[in-house]
Amino acid sequence: ITGHSVDTVVMNGGGAHNPSEEESKQDGAGDTDGGEDSNEQEVIVIQDTGFTVKIQAPGTEPFDLQVSPQEMVQEIHQVLMDREDTCHRTCFSLQLDSNVLDNFAELKSIEGLQEGSLLKVVEEPYTVREARIHVRHIRDLLKGLDPSDAYNGVDCNSLSFLSVFTDGDLGDSGKRKKKGSELEQIDCTPPEHILPGSKERPLLPLQPQNKDWKPMQCLKVLTMSGWNPPPGNRKMHGDLMYLYMVTVEERHISITASTRGFYLNQSTTYTFNPKPANPSFLSHSLVELLSQISPAFKKNFTALQKKRVQRHPFERIATPFQVYSWTAPQVDHTMDCVRAEDAYTSRLGYEEHIPGQTRDWNEELQTTRELARKNLPDRLLRERAIFKVHSDFAAAATRGSMAVIDGNVMAINPGEETRMQMFIWNNIFFSLGFDVRDHYRELGGDAAAHAAPTNDLNGVRAYGAVDVEGLYTLGTVVVDYRGYRVTAQSIIPGILEREQEQSVIYGSIDFGKTVVSHGKYLELLERTSRPLKVQRHNVLNEKDESMELCSSVECKGIIGNDGRHYILDLLRTFPPDLNFLPVEGEELSPESVREGFPRQHRHRLACLRQELIEAFVEHRYLLFMKMAALQLMQQKANKESKLATLTENKTDSSATTTTNASQNGECESPLEGKAEDIIPGLAQAKELAESLAAEDGSGIDPKSREVVLNACKAVGSISNTSFDIRFNPDIFSPGVRFPEDSADDIQKQKQLLKDAGAFMVSCQIPSLVKDCLDHSALPMDGATLTEALHQRGINVRYLGNVLAFVDQTPAKAQLEHFYRIGISELITRCAKHIFKTYLQGVELSALSAAVSHFLNCFLSSFDAVAHLPADELVSRRKNRKRRNRVPGGGDNTAWASLTPSELWKNIVSEAQSYYHFTLHCENADQVVEKYGLQKITLLREISIKAGIQILIKEYNFDSRHKPAFTEEDILNIFPVVKHVNPKASDAFHFFQSGQAKVQQGYLKEGCELINEALNLFNNVYGAMHVEICACLRLLARLNYIMGDHHEALSNQQKAVLMSERVLGVEHPNTIQEYMHLALYCFANGQLSTALKLLYRARYLMLMVCGEDHPEMALLDSNIGLVLHGVMEYDLSLRFLENALAINSKYHGPRSLKVALSHHLVARVYESKAEFRSALQQEKEGYTIYKNQVGEAHEKTKESSEYLKYLTQQAVALQRTMNEIYKNGSNASIMPLKFTAPSMASVLEQLNIINGIIFIPLSQKDLENLKAEVQRRQQLQESGKSVEDLTVDGPLELEDKIPMDVNVD
Repeated sequence: ITGHSVDTVVMNGGGAHNPSEEESKQDGAGDTDGGEDSNEQEVIVIQDTGFTVKIQAPGTEPFDLQVSPQEMVQEIHQVLMDREDTCHRTCFSLQLDSNVLDNFAELKSIEGLQEGSLLKVVEEPYTVREARIHVRHIRDLLKGLDPSDAYNGVDCNSLSFLSVFTDGDLGDSGKRKKKGSELEQIDCTPPEHILPGSKERPLLPLQPQNKDWKPMQCLKVLTMSGWNPPPGNRKMHGDLMYLYMVTVEERHISITASTRGFYLNQSTTYTFNPKPANPSFLSHSLVELLSQISPAFKKNFTALQKKRVQRHPFERIATPFQVYSWTAPQVDHTMDCVRAEDAYTSRLGYEEHIPGQTRDWNEELQTTRELARKNLPDRLLRERAIFKVHSDFAAAATRGSMAVIDGNVMAINPGEETRMQMFIWNNIFFSLGFDVRDHYRELGGDAAAHAAPTNDLNGVRAYGAVDVEGLYTLGTVVVDYRGYRVTAQSIIPGILEREQEQSVIYGSIDFGKTVVSHGKYLELLERTSRPLKVQRHNVLNEKDESMELCSSVECKGIIGNDGRHYILDLLRTFPPDLNFLPVEGEELSPESVREGFPRQHRHRLACLRQELIEAFVEHRYLLFMKMAALQLMQQKANKESKLATLTENKTDSSATTTTNASQNGECESPLEGKAEDIIPGLAQAKELAESLAAEDGSGIDPKSREVVLNACKAVGSISNTSFDIRFNPDIFSPGVRFPEDSADDIQKQKQLLKDAGAFMVSCQIPSLVKDCLDHSALPMDGATLTEALHQRGINVRYLGNVLAFVDQTPAKAQLEHFYRIGISELITRCAKHIFKTYLQGVELSALSAAVSHFLNCFLSSFDAVAHLPADELVSRRKNRKRRNRVPGGGDNTAWASLTPSELWKNIVSEAQSYYHFTLHCENADQVVEKYGLQKITLLREISIKAGIQILIKEYNFDSRHKPAFTEEDILNIFPVVKHVNPKASDAFHFFQSGQAKVQQGYLKEGCELINEALNLFNNVYGAMHVEICACLRLLARLNYIMGDHHEALSNQQKAVLMSERVLGVEHPNTIQEYMHLALYCFANGQLSTALKLLYRARYLMLMVCGEDHPEMALLDSNIGLVLHGVMEYDLSLRFLENALAINSKYHGPRSLKVALSHHLVARVYESKAEFRSALQQEKEGYTIYKNQVGEAHEKTKESSEYLKYLTQQAVALQRTMNEIYKNGSNASIMPLKFTAPSMASVLEQLNIINGIIFIPLSQKDLENLKAEVQRRQQLQESGKSVEDLTVDGPLELEDKIPMDVNVD
């Protein structure tokens, strides 16, 4: 296998979920029976101990290699092809005692292979396939440091810039510097544009030039010769193919690849003479051959491989899904035979390594699902296979979709108009997101056809996560490219030969007019009903017969020729969102109506997100428990008096009134819902509910049964004996009719949907805003904002509502950052909608001109006139005659007539019609002015959303004389890809239990569990993945808290590299990883590196969201502290005072964070001996502490001590000054103490602001701590909000708990 990475695809639409935040709430998954203990046992099985073998390759000394029994022989091949001294070999076998080892055998199955065995590398004869693999591999080695693949977004390469800032100083090499001289040699001055208050936002520093990338040229040209393939008589001499090369010394050579290796032949460009030259330099490897011919090749190739091997592995491992960069420098286009060959074959480059050529994607996707999952090793193998096939499929689907839109694939119905065409390429079926044959006419036409694929994908994701054996979904990827939406699906065997009518045996092909059902499907879908909250229900078919379904009617069941039960068209897996679905004669609940719902949406496919359903059901469950408890209390009270009859009526009526109050509207936030006073009957109610569910209910007295019945009725449960809420996805679907006898049930379901809509408006949106107010949610850009909405189940179409809600919040000033990000997201999404249709009308040759014109209209202050691209192909003389033709006369140039004012009018009306939000602006400059946005941020957001890649240079947006963009600035258009992200379930459980342990203060146990999770994640995902990134970050933090600074540094470095590679170099997560790394660098005494990292983080944050953001206060406090530590007092003050201002704005002037900020500023003034200013700052801090935590609190005491000390210093200074004034030069001066802060004290403050606390604890303290933690947990579980116990949120935990306040 060559070093060809196949894992190519793009981040999921949802972007990076921090696994910690995504609790896996799969009710029915039942994957890990046996709980924790069985896992602990099984893990031991996996980690068979490794052993060492000796490897002897021709021409090198034998070396030792550590291997594990699970590995295949294949993996040793990979290692050898990557090692500096053996990387030029590809065609060899490994032999043990002259026996050739099978490539695909596991090491443990090989007889006689043990600790210390000697494996020989033996050169094998070439075949055409092996020769091509060899050329490919050499090409890859020559490109080892070349970043162009990362800029071009191919082969799962992506960028990383960390090494530019660390100069490779992390880890062991960092210890070289002498600690003492460290201080003098640091240049701490940040670039001008990073300083607080700077208005310029340059783009160039985003991708600093890595000095390693200066290409060391080994060869000028390496390409296939025009003499290929060898004629018959030469084939019989062993010629496989011919290569043509030009060395750096300008020597043109022709090379034969033969079965015995590579040699020079006597051909030239125009004469064919395949005889070996003299000397022929026959070598088994191309590298050996070239090293003999070209001294420059020998020298540069060796240097290049040295550098390649020195890079951190995480800089060069392929990512599982392709990441695209929205900016790139002008990269030279080089001649590359392999790239050229790949572009024109429908093979995916790696197909030739797979027997049987093209891959049967459907078979691969379904077979991996069928693998065993009995125990942990089985599950790991299965999840690894599923993940690998998914990432390969997503890569192939992306490539195919682009080929379809670029016109490189023949349609299967070429006679029809373009929008109706469908395609098959590489065993994948492609269709365009248009409403063909009026399929969606009643649901909103093209708008519905555009929304359906993403809904369908969400359905596929949900059914995939439930993972029911025997139920199969299609591989599905949705790709947006050049304004078109393409759905790529794997193909059900046999479906192309049959008419759809014959194949569908469950569901409906015409939105419910005709419906069929099937026993086996009902049985399979029944198993998904509980986890997905889908209710079994009956609908009428065209003959008025009642059909039972356990999904929406559109969900079709087809049995493939392979006998598998497939379900497809899962676009209505989740129930409709009534807030955006006006239905005649239906009145929504008052909370929704108050917010202006129902609203007309573009299409009628708007449905609730799975996260919302989960949250709603959980909210109802709490309600159910409270109701039952209240009634039990009432019964108890009424037992003495004999008013049973009265009670019945009373509980009934009171039940209904209480629920209506608290169902939707009254819970201001979910927290308050839980934190009502503890109801004494709650535990009793829980017991009762459980016993009812467990038995058939016969052993329970009728009174209690009635309690549960009332509570069930009140919360809308579908069962009368236990809490069970499910939704009927067909409610309000046009064309679906229900039998008479289920009318009551349908009424209940309608009410449930209205309640869910009200819950969104009255609970979820307020809770999001509350989380932003107390900074537990901190979105920084569009992607993280979208993620924050989605985690709470809020669809992005509610963005206008969320912003309106923020607008009415009393603490609006403290939400300014959130509001700004929301506005910018709203504007760029509207622009994206317009851009999509704009691009569809542009022909390929005008694409760059059209894109640059659109960006000019969107962002440039210049009143953009489109420059119709001068036709490169028309000669000068002819041009004169054509001068009088009107530009824009042709239909294809309609794009050129767009003006900035028209575009902004469209954006404003789009915001109104789609988000029901009123924007007040007529051009980019007004938007920037009114909402405090930055043009560079808008540019980044629109580029990422629309897949535009622009040239990295400084753009002048504000010039009134020339447009900001020219067509030369548009480098590429990338696809935006949405796909399923298969999960590593076992690893995830370990990760969660590790987090839980850490939060309980059991650091060591937590650390072990997280390490275990890391192993399992690596097992499933390979080395690169967002979840591994979260794992490494937490590990580093634990290493740090437990005092292992070196290990912390190493883990955090991996986390940064991985975040850059998998999420992007300026993703908000990456920015945070940089901050953590800077802290650990400082703790390791690498001060200059720490500063560089913090400056990088600040630059990125300015670019992504600007200076006015709560997170900026933390960053600036970090920078200020480090600068204080290196005695750059004036610089330090600039950052710390900025932090103080931002903290006061976002946390309120009375917050403890602000008190701490005052203290940090005071310390710098003290170092500068400006005691008056220091006193003034510390007094502010002292006042806050006194008011917030009282005189007796140690924080207040500390502050008052410090005030006394400052006063003494000030007095002493004044005395000395007076003395000097009085006695002139012969004054006896008392030496004053001016001390530079010690590193330890700076580090202590750094730890405090970053939420890390160490307390030297005795055993007794530890016991008390654990007791305290348990007490808190009990309080939390019983419903008391922790908020009441601690002042000002989590900050106070600092004093009592030696752990990370914000673990994530």
